[in-house]
Amino acid sequence: MAERVQQPPAKRLCCRPGYNPACRQGQRAGGVLCGGAGSAPGGSGNGKTHNPESLLDIAARRVAEKWPFQRPVQRRIVYWSFPRSEKEICMYSSFNAGGEESGTSGDNNDETQLPFLRGVTLLEGGWVDNVLQVGFHLSGTVTDPATPSSPELVCSVSVSFDRCKITAVTCTCGNKDIFYCAHVVALSLYRVRKPEQVKLHLPISETLFQMSRDQLQKFVQYLISVHHTEVLPTAQKLADEILSQNSEINQVHGAPDPTAGASVDDENCWHLDEEQVQEQVKLFLSQGGYHGSGKQLNLLFSKVREMLKMRDSNGARMLTLITEQFMADPRLALWRQQGTTMTDKYRQLWDELGALWMCIVLNPHCKPEQKSSWLRQLRRWNSVDVCPWEDGNHGNELPNLTHSLPQGAHGNQEMRPHRTVFTRAIEACDLHWQDRHLQHIIASDLYANYCYHDNQEGSLFDSRGWPLWHEHVPTACARVDALRSHGYPREALRLAIAVVNTLRRQQQRQLEHFRRHKKELLHKGHTSITNMEGWVGHPLDPIGTLFSTLTESGRVGEEDLCCVTDACDLQRMPVQRLLGDGESYVALAVETALIGLGQQRVMPDGLYAQEKVCRNEEQLLAKLQEVELDDSLVKIFRKQAVFLLEAGPYSGLGEIVHRESVPMHTFARYLFTSLLPHDAELAYKIALRAMRLPVLESTASSGDLSRPHHIVSVVPNRYPRWFTLSHIESQQCELASTMLTAAKGDSRRLETVLESIQKNIHSSSHIFKLAQDAFKIATLMDSLPDITLLKVSLELGLQVMRITLSTLNWRRREMVRWLVTCATEVGVYALDSIMQSWFTLFTPTEATSIVATTVMSNSTIVRLHLDCHQQENLASSARTLALQCAMKDPQNCALSALTLCEKDHIAFETAYQIVLDAAATGMSYTQLFTIARYMEHRGYPMRAYKLATLAMAHLNLSYNQDTHPAINDVLWACALSHSLGKNELAAVIPLVVKSVKCATVLSDILRRCTLTTPGMVSALHSRRNSGKLMSLDKAPLRQLLDATIGAYINTTHSREFIEFLGKARETFMMAHDGHIQFTQFIDNLKQIYKGKKKLMMLVRERFG
Repeated sequence: MAERVQQPPAKRLCCRPGYNPACRQGQRAGGVLCGGAGSAPGGSGNGKTHNPESLLDIAARRVAEKWPFQRPVQRRIVYWSFPRSEKEICMYSSFNAGGEESGTSGDNNDETQLPFLRGVTLLEGGWVDNVLQVGFHLSGTVTDPATPSSPELVCSVSVSFDRCKITAVTCTCGNKDIFYCAHVVALSLYRVRKPEQVKLHLPISETLFQMSRDQLQKFVQYLISVHHTEVLPTAQKLADEILSQNSEINQVHGAPDPTAGASVDDENCWHLDEEQVQEQVKLFLSQGGYHGSGKQLNLLFSKVREMLKMRDSNGARMLTLITEQFMADPRLALWRQQGTTMTDKYRQLWDELGALWMCIVLNPHCKPEQKSSWLRQLRRWNSVDVCPWEDGNHGNELPNLTHSLPQGAHGNQEMRPHRTVFTRAIEACDLHWQDRHLQHIIASDLYANYCYHDNQEGSLFDSRGWPLWHEHVPTACARVDALRSHGYPREALRLAIAVVNTLRRQQQRQLEHFRRHKKELLHKGHTSITNMEGWVGHPLDPIGTLFSTLTESGRVGEEDLCCVTDACDLQRMPVQRLLGDGESYVALAVETALIGLGQQRVMPDGLYAQEKVCRNEEQLLAKLQEVELDDSLVKIFRKQAVFLLEAGPYSGLGEIVHRESVPMHTFARYLFTSLLPHDAELAYKIALRAMRLPVLESTASSGDLSRPHHIVSVVPNRYPRWFTLSHIESQQCELASTMLTAAKGDSRRLETVLESIQKNIHSSSHIFKLAQDAFKIATLMDSLPDITLLKVSLELGLQVMRITLSTLNWRRREMVRWLVTCATEVGVYALDSIMQSWFTLFTPTEATSIVATTVMSNSTIVRLHLDCHQQENLASSARTLALQCAMKDPQNCALSALTLCEKDHIAFETAYQIVLDAAATGMSYTQLFTIARYMEHRGYPMRAYKLATLAMAHLNLSYNQDTHPAINDVLWACALSHSLGKNELAAVIPLVVKSVKCATVLSDILRRCTLTTPGMVSALHSRRNSGKLMSLDKAPLRQLLDATIGAYINTTHSREFIEFLGKARETFMMAHDGHIQFTQFIDNLKQIYKGKKKLMMLVRERFG
């Protein structure tokens, strides 16, 4: 039975149509059928009066759309059975109906290379020829013109069609792609645009039926003669079978005819190359996200949505093929085996896959057998072990929230299987559209009940009499998405408005409920999560769906109002009574987004689910930022902001929120910037309330388990694993920075913001960033410094110093230097203050080497324009700080303290005494040598000598440490002692002999001591200088000489032998009897190493 078709209005002039590819079949514009450049003769779009179509043509055209070949109107049925709209042809020959995306098999983004546009070019260039239609078969040749890189190519093209759909295509170009090639497009468009120029014949079987026996024989013989090389074997085989009485071919009445079209029971759908779909998807998946494969797969998903919107059955077919390839991806098993997660982009593709299946199974007009088939498919995929889970990482422990299946609330949750990406689509298979109230909502703009005053929880209408739809919000929004996806935009809009009105009513009732129980809840001091499943970040994206539905309707509505030409068009437009006074679809969309973003919701488990919450929130805010605020929208912002502040547990900005509630920092920053020009007080209330981060508060409550009307957090007592915590803290910092910037010049607000930052932000790096931001804003070049904001910056910097004082932070030195810079900008009293309280802010090393040194520098004095009195006060504070640091950490601060106290004798002597006191226990020889050198440089050689002897007592150089860094210090100490006099040298040599066992170092010291006379350091010591070189036979050098010779004897085996013996002989010769000692030394070596003949031969050659 044919589908009932709406009758055209009376007294309408009908014309043979020319079809515009931008219009759907049967669509009208301006009261007449669309016409265009490709119109058939007698059907141009110039508004002239045309001859009416015959009843035969009308009947044939209508029958051809729904029924296969029928004899009474066969010729006209054949004529009208070819597709009459270019839109479907475009859909099957490019990713995007508008031709905006590149093809699947190449990276060329040139739009002219798209198959559809190339086909149009070939058609308009006159490259289509020999077009012939035989029954339901169209054939022709299409020529690709020659180019500099390729010769001319003539392609033979054939197209089969049935009931206004192309069911099969072939082309000799060898195209391997999902979509039709340009040659198929050119031939098809030729038939659409120039139908009267196509030679039309009935199916070949009808022609053969009219022939006599002689004509049939002549026909067959000529056919074989023309194509004998191709068809002769087949012809002979068929002849043999026909002549055989018992052959299979004689058991069947009639014969097949490829030009006769399909039978009534045959499937009727557009041609889709399933093999190519599978191959392309497999190829894209194998590329692992490279070469733009993720983009190509998203384009395939968009193509599925486009097919669904056209109500094309190939949408579900194509998605099935895609899903099979996704499920066969070998990486799934590998990731599961290795325990690793899939990439974020790949995970998003799976999300889109699940969402598309949700749309398909919610098709309001699908047949029960179709839904059953899809359900079996989904369950099969769902049962595969590697099927991805919905939350990306862990099994979702949430109950079924669609309210369409038994809840099993008392079942064992641990035994519940993990929710996969297909679980929601499986659950949606049990949803239906038979509810009468739902049918009324989507069927009419006029559905209302102005006498309805039931104010109960499940009321069907609101106080205005407009319909409500009570259902699990994500499920209701999935219905809206399904209606949009399947080409029912008006129905989707009606349901979306009902859902939004339900949310608004629910919001008002929640506010009233909280106000009644406010004292009780606030007295308890804790709250609970009212939504286990947040709407933002939800797999079905309910808020995004509502927002898109409403904003698209708003745009289409504006465009349609400009194009209305008669009453029929106006009647088809959505009735504005769906909106309240002064409302618009865009305003409704904005309010919906604000409701969803402000919902208090629990942070989900798992990295991917948490990242999705952040990503979805940012996507919604990006859409909101595209909307220009007017007075009506500002009113909505004010209304929602007040609700967020006053709605308690129903709002993420209520007075008390659950510890695991998703923070509102990003959303609040958008609200703050939007409201600030219109209501600054409300803007700051919102932003300050949003600054909190309860998950980091050790005293945060875990939830209220006593109130049955609340859904409490899934795991109330665990410490949550917030994988996105660093991102959340950065958003908290951005919110604070935005407030600081806006509050510049307002000391009261700056103080409030500062208190909020100090209370709520726990990350030192973020507080430091805020301090730097405040400093930059306060010291902009085009204005005088804002001293209040500078003080805020300093306070934040001091907080950073306190937080990081006892913890490791690689930016600590940068932070300390910046703080001193900031204090300098604030003034001298700030510098004095940080030095007075240095022990709470800095380590002793930082205080002396960075803080005090910078404060005492000339650049600071010049920058602050200090007078002498102020300079002395600062210097006094710096010296006090230096001595305190030296007492606490003499190893690292003594030298800095001495340097800072140089200009004050008492302070300098105090610092020196601190060094002497610490030398015996807490200081290393390196530190002491460094300070000793400093003392010599400052003109205190005896103090330098004293410190050097103390350093020598801590030193120990073994026989093989001839490259030790302390050697230079030892040589310097000996040189200093030698320069001071014989007594000082005599005192230091025993220390050297005790500390140094390296022969080469000792011999170097020995040689240096014999080159000059002792006591040449200054005129002060000249009276003790005898002017004679010291003898090696007498003390103190004799002790050093013996130690050196002994060191050589003890370490012979460890050196480069011959070279070492040469240096040793030089040292031995310094002694009075050195020659004898060296000869004995060589003889002993010969006995020890007599087995090493080659080595001993070298010794004899060199030393005898």
